[in-house]
Amino acid sequence: MHNPVLLVIAHGSRDPRHAATVHALVERAQSLRPGLRVERGFLDFNAPSVPRVLERLAAEGVRDVVALPLLLTRAFHAKADIPAVLRAAPPVLRIHQAEVLGPSPLLLSALERRLYEAGLGPAQKRSTGLVLASAGSTDPEAIAVIAEIARELRHTGWCAVRPAFASASLPRTEDAVRQLRAEGCERVAVAPYVIAPGRLPDRIAQGARDADVLADVLGPAPELARLLLERYDEARTRTLVAASA
Repeated sequence: MHNPVLLVIAHGSRDPRHAATVHALVERAQSLRPGLRVERGFLDFNAPSVPRVLERLAAEGVRDVVALPLLLTRAFHAKADIPAVLRAAPPVLRIHQAEVLGPSPLLLSALERRLYEAGLGPAQKRSTGLVLASAGSTDPEAIAVIAEIARELRHTGWCAVRPAFASASLPRTEDAVRQLRAEGCERVAVAPYVIAPGRLPDRIAQGARDADVLADVLGPAPELARLLLERYDEARTRTLVAASA
C-alpha cells in the first residue's frame, strides 16, 4: 500500500509573506521524511487552490490523501470550510482529515524557541510576564483552548501569562502588556501564537510596542515541521485501524 499523500491546507492571504512561510514549513516537513509526498493548497487568495490540487492528484492516479489543516485551533475553518471543500473532491479520492495542529507540546517548544531567538534568556522567565497573542476567533472552543494554553504556560516558570487576541475577542495585546506591567513583572514578552505573517500578526506586533521582547511568528520552526508529520501519522494510523476493523 502506498503512503497517502499529505496535503497541507493553509488559509491563504493577500500578504506574500504568508504563502512564503507556508512553503518553507512544508519544505522543512518534506526534508524530514524524504519518501513522503507533501503538497500544499490554499483556501483563498493564493495558488494552488485546494480543489485544483485535489483534481490534479486524482488525475495522476492518487487514491489516498491525508488533508491537514494548517490551523492552531478547531475554529470555523476546521469545522466548516475545510470539510466542505473536501466533500467536493473527486470521488476517486479517499480523503482523511487530520486534526488541527494545536494544542501540542511541540507548539509550546516552538513558542519558547522564538522567544529565546528574540533575545529573552531562559533565566529571565521567572521575572517575565508573557502575552500569548493569538489571531482571535468568534468560536468559544478556540477561545477556551487559548485560555487553557495560557494556564499551562503559567506553570512552566513565567512570572504571569495573559492571553490576548488580534481580532474578535478581548483583551488586545496592548491591554495584556499593561496588565502584566501593573502586576509587577520585571519585563514583558509577547509571543505571537500564529503560524505565518499577515494583517493580524502585524496587529499583534503593533500592540507589543511597549513590551520588552516581541517574538517572531512560529513559521517554519522545526517543531512545527515535526508536528505536521505527527498529525499525518495519527490520521494514517486511524485510517489503517478503521480499514482492518
